[in-house]
Amino acid sequence: MGGSTPSGFGGAGEFNKLDADFVRVIEDLIDVLIARQVIRITDLPAQAQEKLFARKSFRDRRPAQALRLYGGDDDGIVSTDFAAL
Repeated sequence: MGGSTPSGFGGAGEFNKLDADFVRVIEDLIDVLIARQVIRITDLPAQAQEKLFARKSFRDRRPAQALRLYGGDDDGIVSTDFAAL
């Protein structure tokens, strides 16, 4: 059992990717809640706001990394433009 990885996962690298993917899901969930006016960005602690703004800024500079939950280019993708809120 010493060097094996649980459930067939490929070790720390794959676990880190799963964590990064999960963080992206949480980020998108927050975007949806804000867009639907369930929460406001100002409802979050200042440190959380700063981290979300930093990630949004990074994602805006890397459009090829944008998650397309619904397929195509412009078919219901939620904007992460917090400045408009």
